[in-house]
Amino acid sequence: MSTKNLVVAEGASSRTAKKKLILLALPLLLAGIGGGLWFGGFLPGATGRQEAKQAGGGSADLAATSRQPVFVPMPDITANLNAPGRRAFIRVRSQVEVAGAQDAATLRAAMPRLVDLFTTYLREIRPEELRGSAGTHRLREELIARANVAASPARVTDVLFTEILVQ
Repeated sequence: MSTKNLVVAEGASSRTAKKKLILLALPLLLAGIGGGLWFGGFLPGATGRQEAKQAGGGSADLAATSRQPVFVPMPDITANLNAPGRRAFIRVRSQVEVAGAQDAATLRAAMPRLVDLFTTYLREIRPEELRGSAGTHRLREELIARANVAASPARVTDVLFTEILVQ
């Protein structure tokens, strides 16, 4: 093979290598951009979330305003804590957040069951479990789970503490 043919052959293989690189890099680049947009929340339709403006105009705005969160006050709960060998108690004053007025009515109807579940759970807690913000967070999560059981078809979204006293 002559030198001229060798240079032409190297140039042709160089061009095919560039084409292969572009064909491989382009889909990876597009996938990376798409993933970034999806995880960044810029593609709401892809994640199943619908904007109220896109869903149906005025009727969606009306539905959004009727689904404002409602806060239902809980009666004060005082319970003994599980502290062998000493006396310890907890006093909790809280509000329960639900998704709408219909859920609030369901929750109010189930209030005796809810108070019973909360009190029973509080009596099993040791004082050490309530220390710090992590203890308060665990308490909140457990009370939300019990509130969802007590007020079932209603959906409890949060339990907000007004006062927690542990002695």
